[in-house]
Amino acid sequence: MSQTDFVSVTVVTYNSGRFIKRCLESVLAQKYALTEIIVIDNNSTDGTIDILEQFEDRCNIVYNEENIGFAAAQNQAIRMSNGDWVLTLNPDVLLLPNFIQALVDAGRIDERIGTVCGKLLTMTSTFDIPPKPLVDSTGIYFNPMLRHLDRGSQEVDNGHYLKYEYVFGATAAAALYRRKMIDHISFDGEFFDSDFFVYREDADVAWRAQLMGWQCIYAPYARGYHVRNVLPGNRRALPPEINMHSVKNRFLMRIKNISWPLYRRNFVSITARDVAVIGCCLLWEHSSLRAFWFLARNWKRVMAKRREIQARRLVKPEEMATWFRYKPVSKPAPQPAVEAPVRAPVRAKANGKAVRAGKR
Repeated sequence: MSQTDFVSVTVVTYNSGRFIKRCLESVLAQKYALTEIIVIDNNSTDGTIDILEQFEDRCNIVYNEENIGFAAAQNQAIRMSNGDWVLTLNPDVLLLPNFIQALVDAGRIDERIGTVCGKLLTMTSTFDIPPKPLVDSTGIYFNPMLRHLDRGSQEVDNGHYLKYEYVFGATAAAALYRRKMIDHISFDGEFFDSDFFVYREDADVAWRAQLMGWQCIYAPYARGYHVRNVLPGNRRALPPEINMHSVKNRFLMRIKNISWPLYRRNFVSITARDVAVIGCCLLWEHSSLRAFWFLARNWKRVMAKRREIQARRLVKPEEMATWFRYKPVSKPAPQPAVEAPVRAPVRAKANGKAVRAGKR
């Protein structure tokens, strides 16, 4: 790889008017020559479109006529993109100026690195940085109950997480994906599984990437801020639709990716969590019962995905099992050899344009 690696930034918006202006401004202020910024709007009704129109000369913007979900809209953007790397970005993320450069430098360490994540810190919904810095994410990990969690979430940032480390995966709020990995692990042209619609789609990608031999590295000097709405413990404050997708996607992810040896190894933990989830749906959260109806109706398609993924698996179950612990797992990674910066880098032209997309 060379200093001229191109990065495509893909952003999906849906009623993101509070955030999107400052998010895009932080991307445009990056100290890296971007080839393009692609924004897909999922039929926002809150004024987001009025804001996006201000960026049409610098970004490629598509306005969908319906909300097709985060996963499908990201796939839409990825298909439009041309970069060697794709940075998926939530509209409620604010990047520091060296974020993309630091990610790309880390990705150059090894050709087997398919994903790079940085250190995200929390900020308020008004994009204010709290006086006491709290970690939002330094990568994701899985515990034996098959819960995926953000490493370091809500810890006070006291200067830790300063080493380059291999982690299980990255939150798609700000994840850099290698194009070769995207092409390799996609299924029927989809990188993110559109059946997920929203939530957990990044954990599903991380699991599939690990199975197929790709690594994820944490780059400590790529810094940004994120407004986190979904946290363990605030389930009751979330819309019923989000909770339904959370339940559905827990089982979708497992059906597709887990091996029988890993399932047997963690059977008690997995079953305990399943009983709690199903019991909650039966007793209180009745709106989430639709998740099981979705799985029943689409069982054949989901199992076809499982067969394809398992047929392409390169990593042994015992190696995968090392990642599933109650405490976050990370593995040592080498320091990247950062190349000298190119003088007066020329930003590639975005060829900004806006497109009205029909129903899909």
